Amino acid sequence: MHTDALARFGYALSDATRTQILLTLRKAPQHPSDLAEAIGVSRQTMSNHLACLRGCGLVVAVPEGRRTRYELADSRIGHALDDLLGLVLAVDPSCCAEHGCTC
Repeated sequence: MHTDALARFGYALSDATRTQILLTLRKAPQHPSDLAEAIGVSRQTMSNHLACLRGCGLVVAVPEGRRTRYELADSRIGHALDDLLGLVLAVDPSCCAEHGCTC
């Protein structure tokens, strides 16, 4: 059970777009169109990635009238992402600078 949960989390993070989505959602809930614009992908691409993240249990869709807002399924996911970022930066502080990361 634990290995499946970690494998899903790892799978989600294995794609740069999904990782950007999670990092963005750790700051605040977003609508798919706003996420797509902020990250620079098509709405269809965003829809596919959000479906994957929902399937992994990492994000939830919250209906808001005629729109849907996405947020992390649990606030601890955001804390885990912060911890992972801190660990990666501690191991290799130049990793983000080389890749244009703005986290």
